Amino acid sequence: MNTLLKGLRTTLYWVSVTAMATMLALIFAQVVTRYIFGFTFDWSEELARFLFVWVVFLGSALIMGETGHLAVRFLPDYLSGSVAGLVLDAVINVLSYIFIYLLVFQGGTMATRMSFQTTPALGISVSWVYIALPISGLLMALYLTRDTIRILGDAKVYSQSGRDGLTAHIHARSTPVNLEE
Repeated sequence: MNTLLKGLRTTLYWVSVTAMATMLALIFAQVVTRYIFGFTFDWSEELARFLFVWVVFLGSALIMGETGHLAVRFLPDYLSGSVAGLVLDAVINVLSYIFIYLLVFQGGTMATRMSFQTTPALGISVSWVYIALPISGLLMALYLTRDTIRILGDAKVYSQSGRDGLTAHIHARSTPVNLEE
């Protein structure tokens, strides 16, 4: 699973970077053509906006894979290595699944309902914009599954070794590996 997630991370990274670069180039070209040549391409603003939506949602999945979302870590860090810490991790995990469920199914519903509408400049279905929600939700679910496996592993260690074993297990997992050795 780690190989799959590493490949997914690399793919998401490069798709996001490419979409962001394209969006910035479009906006720059639009500003240049507006102020120097007195015209703009009708489709450039619309495409830049749609790329922005995709960058935000794919970037959200990418950041979730790196556990980089903004979070208040005081309580989880304080409770780390204890039963209360495991329970808190499990509750956060369950709430994340609920959020992802809503993102996937409500985003899918919106994409389906808006399939009749086309964009004014590009002439494509608005569903191409809304489909970013369920796709990013499914990608987030993959990373959340990895976190669930980690939590279950921590619970297993706790049940077999107690608090001291869990603390050692968490410390060993969070210790950076020296790749040069």
